[in-house]
Amino acid sequence: MISVLILAYDFPPYVSVGGLRPHSWFSYLKEYGVEPIVVTRQWGNANGNHLDFVAPGWSKAVVIETLPQGTIIRTPYAPNLSNRLLLRYGERRFRGIRKVISGCLDVLQFFGDVGPKKELYKAAKAYLAQHNVDLILATGEPFVLFHYARKLSETYHIPWIADYRDPWTPNLKGSQGLLKPFYSLLEKKIVSKALLVTTVSSYFENQIRKQVPTGVFSIIPNGFDESSLEQIKGIKQASDVLRIGFVGTLYEWHPLTIVLETLNRWATKFPDRKIAIHFHGTNKNEEIRTLVKNRYPRLTEWVFTHPKVPNDIMLQRLASYNALLLFNYYAFMGTKIYDYLAIKRKVIFCFTDEPEALVLKKRYYPFDSEGTLDNVQETLLTETNAGVLVRNAEDLMQTFAYLYDEHKDTGEIRCLSKGVESFSRRIQVERLAIELKKLC
Repeated sequence: MISVLILAYDFPPYVSVGGLRPHSWFSYLKEYGVEPIVVTRQWGNANGNHLDFVAPGWSKAVVIETLPQGTIIRTPYAPNLSNRLLLRYGERRFRGIRKVISGCLDVLQFFGDVGPKKELYKAAKAYLAQHNVDLILATGEPFVLFHYARKLSETYHIPWIADYRDPWTPNLKGSQGLLKPFYSLLEKKIVSKALLVTTVSSYFENQIRKQVPTGVFSIIPNGFDESSLEQIKGIKQASDVLRIGFVGTLYEWHPLTIVLETLNRWATKFPDRKIAIHFHGTNKNEEIRTLVKNRYPRLTEWVFTHPKVPNDIMLQRLASYNALLLFNYYAFMGTKIYDYLAIKRKVIFCFTDEPEALVLKKRYYPFDSEGTLDNVQETLLTETNAGVLVRNAEDLMQTFAYLYDEHKDTGEIRCLSKGVESFSRRIQVERLAIELKKLC
């Protein structure tokens, strides 16, 4: 059996899509002859929102967990000054100061032992000083983990792998976007030393190759965790009210207001035909509540927001809904679509050809999709028969109508999907194990 040291900042119990990928590696790699040692930080979920990302750890010492699947090394975490200001005074105060501090640390962490993520490097170095491993794997972001993996590789003469959950340089925006030339050179210098580069799709591979033109690439897609699905067997859909669920991050290019505006039109026209939309664990929960209160007060009892919860609990809640809302990611698949497929609830896909949504894409979409397929989710939903492809806002009104009628008549919404079993994370981990063994 070979061993791999995995640097993974996002990892359970922290609730994030980014933590699901390395957690699946930890869960299944040993079944395929690879011993995982995960180095992460101490996480908690006291706030149930984005503040958990900057909340302090629960111990000042490194905590090592030895489990049947492998080893987890959880490092201390002490919020920096920017994060302490955020925790104490909230988001509205000291924004400028916090941005300057965070921006400086983002740059300096590549040149010295600074920043809150350095504890992962120190713990990994301490482990490697006493144990032999065959490979080092860093999953980003944060992409400073690539820097740490390269340093460890050079110090201990161990090959390393760079895993991109998202592109690095092409995805930069805001103040970091001003430093794109710097990060572009840094990315090329660091990742060119990796023995293998893995990512989730061929589209992302093309984006990464613009920064790192050389190297060996392998596509390891995301998927759903089949072990979590055991807990949702037997959960029935809500029969009292048509309920639609959404979970995850909302981006500026997602047509959120178009969906709310359309639901408001429905509520105005059919006030006695209630359709409830539940948003879970988004980064815009407060914004949604404010939007409903100020612009769509009619939806106060129609639109709900909920804090983040662990993924297994989240899947149980999603299974109780009649349908699931999914926004268009265009050139790449995203992650939540796989959980949606596994739950087997009809997916409402918004949108395929909505003019206002295309304006948002042109303005905010961070990736260059020229020359690439812009309909990968549409294709998957069509192949699996898992959802309805909504063209535009008017088509969404019609979709509300027939979903409402079906739910009224039967107490549920049928989803006659097929072939979703092939998107299990276990299958993807087996592919990763094969790649790792090749390197050894």
